[in-house]
Amino acid sequence: MATILDSFVGLCIKKVQGIVVEEAILILGVDEELKELQRRMKQIQCFLHDAEQRRIEEEAVNNWLGELKNAIYDADDIIDMAKFEGSKLLANHTSSSPLPIKSISSCNLLVTSCVRNVRTRRKVALQIRRVNYNLQRISIDKTFLALENVKATYRVLAPSKRHTSHLVEPNLVGKEIKYATSRLVELILTHKEEKAFKVAIVGTGGVGKTTLAQNIYNDQRVKGNFSKHAWICVSQDYSEVNLLKELLRNMGVHERQGETVGELQSKLASTIKDENLFVVLDDVWQSEVWTNVVRTPFHDAAKATILVTTRDELVVRRVGAEHLHRVEMMSTDVGWELLWKSMNIKEEKEVETLQHIGTKIVNKCGGLPLAIKVIASVLATKEKTKNTWEKVVESSAWSMSKLPAELRGALYLSYDDLPHNLKQCFLYCALYVEGQMMHRADLVRFWVAEGFVEEQEGQLLEDTAEEYYHELICRNLLEPDPFYFDHYRCKMHDLLRYLAQHLSREECYFDQLPLEPTTWSKLRRISLVNKTDMLSSVVEKGHCRVRTLILCKSPKIDRDVFMRFPNLRVLDLTGSLVQKIPDSINSLIHLRLLDLDATNISCLPESIGSLTNLQILNLQRCYALHDLPMAITKLCSLRRLGLDDTPINQVPKGISRLALLNDPQGFPAGHSYVKTGMQDGWSLEELDHLLKMKRLDIVRLENAIPSGTSSLLLDKKHLKFLNLRCTTHTKESYTKEDISNIENVFEELKPPCNLEDLSIAGSFGQRYPTWLSTYLSSLKILRLIDCASWAHLPAVGQLPNLKCLKIMGASAVTKIGPEFLYDKTTNLRFLGAIAFPKLEWFVISDMPNWEEWSFTEEVVGASDGKSCTENKKMVLQVMPLLQKLELGDCPKLRALPRQLAHANSLKWLHIEGAQALKVVGDLTSLSDSLLLNKCEGLERLSNLPQVRTLYVSECPALRWAEKLDCLQQLWLSKDLQMEFPLWLSLLKQQHEQLHGEELDLYTW
Repeated sequence: MATILDSFVGLCIKKVQGIVVEEAILILGVDEELKELQRRMKQIQCFLHDAEQRRIEEEAVNNWLGELKNAIYDADDIIDMAKFEGSKLLANHTSSSPLPIKSISSCNLLVTSCVRNVRTRRKVALQIRRVNYNLQRISIDKTFLALENVKATYRVLAPSKRHTSHLVEPNLVGKEIKYATSRLVELILTHKEEKAFKVAIVGTGGVGKTTLAQNIYNDQRVKGNFSKHAWICVSQDYSEVNLLKELLRNMGVHERQGETVGELQSKLASTIKDENLFVVLDDVWQSEVWTNVVRTPFHDAAKATILVTTRDELVVRRVGAEHLHRVEMMSTDVGWELLWKSMNIKEEKEVETLQHIGTKIVNKCGGLPLAIKVIASVLATKEKTKNTWEKVVESSAWSMSKLPAELRGALYLSYDDLPHNLKQCFLYCALYVEGQMMHRADLVRFWVAEGFVEEQEGQLLEDTAEEYYHELICRNLLEPDPFYFDHYRCKMHDLLRYLAQHLSREECYFDQLPLEPTTWSKLRRISLVNKTDMLSSVVEKGHCRVRTLILCKSPKIDRDVFMRFPNLRVLDLTGSLVQKIPDSINSLIHLRLLDLDATNISCLPESIGSLTNLQILNLQRCYALHDLPMAITKLCSLRRLGLDDTPINQVPKGISRLALLNDPQGFPAGHSYVKTGMQDGWSLEELDHLLKMKRLDIVRLENAIPSGTSSLLLDKKHLKFLNLRCTTHTKESYTKEDISNIENVFEELKPPCNLEDLSIAGSFGQRYPTWLSTYLSSLKILRLIDCASWAHLPAVGQLPNLKCLKIMGASAVTKIGPEFLYDKTTNLRFLGAIAFPKLEWFVISDMPNWEEWSFTEEVVGASDGKSCTENKKMVLQVMPLLQKLELGDCPKLRALPRQLAHANSLKWLHIEGAQALKVVGDLTSLSDSLLLNKCEGLERLSNLPQVRTLYVSECPALRWAEKLDCLQQLWLSKDLQMEFPLWLSLLKQQHEQLHGEELDLYTW
């Protein structure tokens, strides 16, 4: 496909341009052939944009692009091979020649190499000439001659300046969804005592069925009236075994390997026998899901309600749903409102000016919310003028008649509008199973390994790839998980996934599709989950050109897999039954990514050092792996080394040679052994040469020796994520020398000021690093875990960009006071009068000795005779943006700080295990939920006028609850409901007097 080719050809041209002058290519003697290859690719590149526009509607163009694609893939392979073979000749020459290589003319190098290895040069040269011949033949094809030289232009806004519709959509579609949710929840609760009550939500793809079902599933009334809940994404190509396993996991039951459908059904039936069950079966395509798989076990439940979403009313009739709800298309007016608000258009005059052309666009979207969202994202990248929007309306992308009907129009246009590099990234997401969450870090690594990411001056490829990720989210082509901070993971709407699969169907194989031997010559990417048996029968070495092979959780991996796929760039064996990596892995000279996460490997072969193109090596959770081979230091292209949760105790010296390494995860700190090349961990000094680091995760810091310098990390301008960990509970007690040593180690690991995410875990020093304060001006996330000997917390209140703060296990802390907000040298009058100005989420837990929490301190001594407390109150505002506060296992905490009442954005307050806390009150801004659990000393709740949901469990001393004027739902443990204490009776009376109706009471 030309979209891949447009970027891919450019990448190959840059590759050739970079290597034709390298000594490895000169000694091989194929520089002229490579220059000819570069010239031919440039000749064709200019016509690819026109070919892309025409390929869907014109079969001849599509076929021509298929031929060209194969030729460019061959070109990319031979570029790798030329560099690999040339490097081997160069290494041999260097070891045998007494002269420096630069002192020998390129002519002499060529003569020497020809004498030494004519056969290698001939093999490589012939392959390059073959590719050049194919490109020449393709360039004189009549299809190519009919193409036009059209320059593609794209405008991509910086992610920080984009406004995405998912941020505003709830306020737009919310009215209709809220009404439907309320009506359907009432219906479900009315029939909750029935044996198997079935409700169906029906509508076309992208109309909002899943959104409505999610609102019902998450409704607190539904949560409170059913003992078991399950959400199952069924999909078109579901597996009966996997569906039953997922249901069991939702019920908290783990299945055994190899269980049959019948065995799983019996296990499910016994699990739910006496339960009150609510299950969502999302995206059902065949009624057999109900009739053949889950009907029998569900009928064994005491009570069960099943909510089905589907596009097909025939499925509803066959399932026998007692109630059907149709989700209708948006009206033009509502659709236009969604469009302009999604684009963050605020000027009323601008809305009026664009309304006519805007409603025309909405009508072309057919009232489909998904289509309106993605087209709004397209328009957001363009000027807000009638003429510009008219060009969008007139785009030929609306009328691709050969696309499946549901993919035409806005969905395809949103793809067509992407820059070519983003198109490749979007299409790659089709390799994930429907409904599967995609982690940002994984996508970034895949895209880098595949060569999709264009180099930007002064920027790591991973940073650029993250910009791609956020741009796809901004364009509503990926949906971020709202429960994770900072777009940590996302998913793709099933219609958009179908679009990606359709456009990449000729070169990608997705799980559950039929696999024929005749298709292998075209396939480039394969993704399989829980199966590999189909590979053995159809794959023969030399006939397969697959570049990406994802075999997750496969029960069997044939050792020959490394020989059968010689062109692999990406090999992901996560969770598969692999015990040994064969020496033959050195034949995978193109390999960029090798993921062995959660496999049973116990060693790596020294032959892995031949993989000079390898960029990403994931070895985390390999519990049988204890040492790394010497050859690991030869991986000159390595960018990531993942060792987290792997018990590595022997590593080779020389990791500092890996100059491109930017993500060492689980970096074991240790000592050097003089007489051998191995050691129990790497010394901190080896970090000094790793200038490209973006992420650094160091473990076993108790083994580190201070280096005597504080600049180990200061010059790492790309470093954004830093995790510093000691092994917890390694000794019953630490000597003064141990404590001094670890304090000095942490002090030396001073990060650069551009750091955004910092974790410190298990430090047994008695003081925190001095740099933990206002110095880290870019820090957004801070975690301080199990720093049990710190008597005081660092003054982090003035970190200007801190959004998330977690403090756990600081068992020596007895008091948190104003020193937590600012240090002693701070002049409050120049602070901007705000502490924690951007903090949104604050967690404090496992603090067994913490007694007092205050933001002010009564100390007389101000120049005007007032107390310092009064002065500080005048100038200091605390946590104005705080939304969520969690306190857990703080048994001695006596009171919440009075100043918390001024946290005007507070929505959620969760307190568990605060046995000494007596009162929770005067939080007039707390606007959503209050959770109280295991607060045995709590006596009073008062003045919480905005709280809508209250959870109370194991608070036996509670005697009074008043001024909860907006309370809508009260969740109580069973024992409290049975006791029906006086405070509950009074609270119900207050609610009835205020609202004229009973308070909704649920079991927690």
